Amino acid sequence: MTSVDPLRSRIMRSVKNKNTAPEMIVRRLAHSLGYRYRLHRPDLPGKPDLVFGPRRKLIFVHGCFWHGHTCKRGNRQPKNNAHYWRNKIQRNRERDKSTIEELRARGWEILVVWECETKQEILKQRINSFLRSMNQMESPCFPPISSAPQTDIVKQFM
Repeated sequence: MTSVDPLRSRIMRSVKNKNTAPEMIVRRLAHSLGYRYRLHRPDLPGKPDLVFGPRRKLIFVHGCFWHGHTCKRGNRQPKNNAHYWRNKIQRNRERDKSTIEELRARGWEILVVWECETKQEILKQRINSFLRSMNQMESPCFPPISSAPQTDIVKQFM
């Protein structure tokens, strides 16, 4: 049995699972692009970080270490209690995979933003591109963009 380090315990307790710095960056970017969203909807598997309901789109913001990303930070191996952390991260990855499969089966499109990507300039463009593209199950609230005159689009809703 390993002894519990009080400092390590305090650090781990302080780690948040909502309203993290990377999540706040993604929220600000989506909001600055004019998109509105709901947060952490409990009725959806995995409680996605940002939910764009009428668009049927979701964004998950994953911490690289916690979700086992392949970047430098995600590939870091813990020195203390390594077996526990390897198993924990593997369970997180398996849960993420099944959550995404279930959400896709329900007709949701998903974008996963990794913590390391929040430092990249291209993220704003990536979020905008994801949210602008139309889902296979188009919503009447967001008809496909066409070259037809504006009056034809208005007639569709009358």
